[in-house]
Amino acid sequence: MDEFALIRQFFTQGPTRPDVSAGIGDDAALLQVPVGQELVVTTDTLVAGRHFPDDAAAFDIGWKSLAVNLSDLAAMGAEARWVTLALTLPTANESFLREFARGFFALAAQEQVALVGGDTTRGPLSVTVTAMGTVPTGQALRRGGAVAGDDLWISAPPGDAALGLQIALGQWADELPDSLATQALERLHRPTPRLALGLALRPLASACLDVSDGLAQDLGHLLAASGTGAELDLGLLPQSPALRHIDPAFASVFALTGGDDYELLFTAPASSATAVQALGATRIGRITAMPGLRLFRDGTAVDMPLTGYTHF
Repeated sequence: MDEFALIRQFFTQGPTRPDVSAGIGDDAALLQVPVGQELVVTTDTLVAGRHFPDDAAAFDIGWKSLAVNLSDLAAMGAEARWVTLALTLPTANESFLREFARGFFALAAQEQVALVGGDTTRGPLSVTVTAMGTVPTGQALRRGGAVAGDDLWISAPPGDAALGLQIALGQWADELPDSLATQALERLHRPTPRLALGLALRPLASACLDVSDGLAQDLGHLLAASGTGAELDLGLLPQSPALRHIDPAFASVFALTGGDDYELLFTAPASSATAVQALGATRIGRITAMPGLRLFRDGTAVDMPLTGYTHF
């Protein structure tokens, strides 16, 4: 199968959008950015053995490669519109491609995102997606808007993906009922981009990012951009049923340092607390003028090493 047959068979599908003047089939896409909107663009590359296990299911690789990019748009409060896909394959394995495309377009259809171009080539398995969306001019959520006194929020319990990775590597499975192990693996392989929440937070949040490399590490990026510090209450940090089932010390480590959650971590003025809580988020601390991240549990300071995922 040559490159053009591969594209025709597996990637000329998925949602269509009226704001695409030209997509797959031309040298480049022509996209209509609405008047009064800014273009939001993000790119992520997933490499086999680094960002997903070598034996990961093709459906899950397709889903996740799109999800991690849509999560970045969610963190900016953007409406997702278009994506491009650059796919590097050891061989043009039709079974793999069929399942990869099925996973990719399952999420694309759910979020009404159109694939408008990309590239395919031969080499070690890797997937690069560029996602594009729009946000009304001046309304994008940024990392640098937190101020002292703001509340700190998380969209859903973090840490399941880190637990899922350990299960995929042969650890912890015996400690969990099958149903909880399956839930943790699902969070690892098929994360949910919080696009609807990102849109709802535009008038409420003061700063936002998605948790991809670990809550503590990513929170550090938000604090650095804002020039602030934070106090995080471990007693407020939500835990999934799977994390509640394991040793509490390990649960805290997974929640604070594990990557691949793709939940939104954001700040908002205290006056917005009722509206934010109605969106299903959980308050886990507050922003302080004093730089640095300080951990507490039941009013007592907690000292623990805080690391995160590194790409090199």
